[in-house]
Amino acid sequence: MKAITNIPFSELHADMQLPTLTKPAVTREQLVHYAQASGDLNPLHTDDAFAKSIGMDGVIAHGMLIMGFLGQYVQELAGSEAVVSKFNMRFGAMTKPGDSITCSGIVKSVTEIDGKRVAELELSAEKAPGERVGTGSASLTCTIEND
Repeated sequence: MKAITNIPFSELHADMQLPTLTKPAVTREQLVHYAQASGDLNPLHTDDAFAKSIGMDGVIAHGMLIMGFLGQYVQELAGSEAVVSKFNMRFGAMTKPGDSITCSGIVKSVTEIDGKRVAELELSAEKAPGERVGTGSASLTCTIEND
């Protein structure tokens, strides 16, 4: 996994392309562990025979696992200078074992709300260029005074 270089909140500006976070390829073992941890034991995520019986090529990752990847990405962007004050995601294409997910973002705006600087982000999770498995948005609220 490639870590995000910390960006000072004061350097964020509208239309800024943020560094990416690439997760290792999703594994079947990871899907089993996530199913157990989340309580989502739907065999679509862990049993190839079941997945094929309902017309799929094989198991697919939990959508919430991908949301977790984007959540990790946003939290790493926030670092120690901001808190995530809003976060949402819409699901797109399916993620399968072997897919490596790259999270990316763009700063849409930086404004002041109630005396605090807030950066609005547009987010994307892709398994290949142009093949989005999720999109979303987040707000980072600066915690540093006089930033």
